Amino acid sequence: MDREELLRRISEIQFVCVELNLYIDTHPDDAAALSDYYSYSVMLNELIGSYEQQFGPLLGFGHSATMTGSWPCSEWPFE
Repeated sequence: MDREELLRRISEIQFVCVELNLYIDTHPDDAAALSDYYSYSVMLNELIGSYEQQFGPLLGFGHSATMTGSWPCSEWPFE
């Protein structure tokens, strides 16, 4: 996937995770929703990992670890 497509996919999966999270807040015993939430969460983490491996950190404030030995200087995701 190219950068824009990967960012779009991350945004879509984040939306699904937020919506499922809100639903589970009011329906905590819904096993299917919990299963979907965990599946989409794994998918989101994989997509973010793929983005960061190709293009650099996506999140700041310690949420995206960098092991490059230097501070990455890439475009911001919204540029």
